[in-house]
Amino acid sequence: MPIFRKIYTIFIDLAETLVIAGAIFVVIYAFLFRPFQVNGQSMHPNYENGEYVLTNLITLRFKQVERGDVVVFESPTNKEKDFIKRVIGVPGDEIMIKAGYVFINGIRLDESKYLQPDVKTYGGAFLAEGVMVRVPPNQYFALGDNRNFSSDSREWGFVSSNKIVGESFLVYWPVSSLRLVEHARYNVIN
Repeated sequence: MPIFRKIYTIFIDLAETLVIAGAIFVVIYAFLFRPFQVNGQSMHPNYENGEYVLTNLITLRFKQVERGDVVVFESPTNKEKDFIKRVIGVPGDEIMIKAGYVFINGIRLDESKYLQPDVKTYGGAFLAEGVMVRVPPNQYFALGDNRNFSSDSREWGFVSSNKIVGESFLVYWPVSSLRLVEHARYNVIN
């Protein structure tokens, strides 16, 4: 009989451990951090197709999204998908694409921290070449780092703040790609 009692005790301990671990996972997944898989080449070469990025869900509750932040948000064209893009324009910014470059408030944006020098940015259906748009309140202008192969704000417009899931902070898979996500910080653009 003592062997059955030991097996019962081990089973109860295991069940308690699994319930606690499951509860911790749910809290972390729902309120703190969420994994996101990069699908496609829109952020190449900085983020590759198939990489997994950990996204912080709470940071943006305490601070505003800033230019250069890499964020995950609900796709404006398909509610079932999430996109990962770099925030280029914040509320109040005037954005223009001209001669292959992005201008914010009349100043050419220095994107050398994450784009190769030969990368050019061209207009799209929403923001045509040489046209200026002002980012409305609670909206953001986001672009993929792989400008020639990215569906982004140039095509479908602004990203609403309530559609932003969180700010990405760690590439964790594959392990060989383990690194912190670099958020570009720009000089003051008024």
